[in-house]
Amino acid sequence: MLIRTLQGILAESGFANMSVQNGIMFLISFILLYLAIKKQFEPLLLVPIAFGMLLRNLPLAGLMETAEPWQSSGVLAIMYNGVKSNLFPCLIFMGVGAMTDFGPLIANPISLLLGSAAQVGIYCAFTLAIALGFSPQEAASIGIIGGADGPTAIFTTSNLAPHLLAPIAVAAYSYMALIPMIQPPIMKALTTKKERETKMVALRQVSKTEKIIFPVVVVLFTALLLPDVAPLLGLLMLGNLFKETGLTDRLSDTAQNALMNIVTIMLGLTVGATAEGNNFLAKETLMIICLGLFAFCCATAGGVLFGKVLYYATGGKINPLIGSAGVSAVPMAARVSQVEGRKYNPTNFLLMHAMGPNVAGVIGSAVAAGVFLLLFK
Repeated sequence: MLIRTLQGILAESGFANMSVQNGIMFLISFILLYLAIKKQFEPLLLVPIAFGMLLRNLPLAGLMETAEPWQSSGVLAIMYNGVKSNLFPCLIFMGVGAMTDFGPLIANPISLLLGSAAQVGIYCAFTLAIALGFSPQEAASIGIIGGADGPTAIFTTSNLAPHLLAPIAVAAYSYMALIPMIQPPIMKALTTKKERETKMVALRQVSKTEKIIFPVVVVLFTALLLPDVAPLLGLLMLGNLFKETGLTDRLSDTAQNALMNIVTIMLGLTVGATAEGNNFLAKETLMIICLGLFAFCCATAGGVLFGKVLYYATGGKINPLIGSAGVSAVPMAARVSQVEGRKYNPTNFLLMHAMGPNVAGVIGSAVAAGVFLLLFK
């Protein structure tokens, strides 16, 4: 009787229902956990993404199953409503806004052009994806990887190609973590030693009034021009306003810390949980990963090359290296510009100059997402 009972339990267990596909997905989640923990590749997001992938592919667990009423759905399926409704990416943007200083961009408005130039990676990857047979909606979602902005990539993909959410999110955050490895060779190849040694003068002091007016003006202009981008940029600028008023410190602190951390956990888990074996283990996933790398390289090259244009247009006053910070991985890309600049001129301090195109890239990638949503939604 006992043996029969144990046999019945085993027959109904996940062990008896394991497939090769489940095993492969477990292996992929283990690799991502290794990269996040051992190699420290974006651990704040790759850890929950990898674990969400693991949970989704547990046989019979049903964590992403949907049912009526919604209380009967799997726990991760309930959380996933925050992704489908775009709530999570927008709340992440509010936290990012509360942590962002737009002062360098306001002090040097030409940084906006550098941030815009770096978005060329988005359109290069979009064009190549179309040529490879992806639909316009899928190609647009893949292209946004080149913006180096995870929440924007998730926001765009959940609207245009939700079936590609897992590979696009994994590619976006993995390449963001690899920016210190991807960008320097491109920066060196496209600039001369003299250009890399260029020392830039200190930025002017930006007034508190300017910093308060800026987010209001930006969200008014962009949201009126591209209404689809209002949720992202609206909450980004609200978070920044919390920071700059000096009167809402508690709200700013909550947006930067407690709320940001809670949403990051749920966003990462549910994005990872979309990686169901049948969809994830397809040739499209490998193509997306390759296209994501292509987008990052083109974005870096676009920013640096436009930086060279400004170098000659200003008589050598702008260091082209800051153009690479036009991708919106804040502040990692700006730090790379700083590190590379100091290699060739130890007295150089490019960080604040690079923060201008860096935060401009956040706006630029959101605007690119708005254009795609307007065209293909």
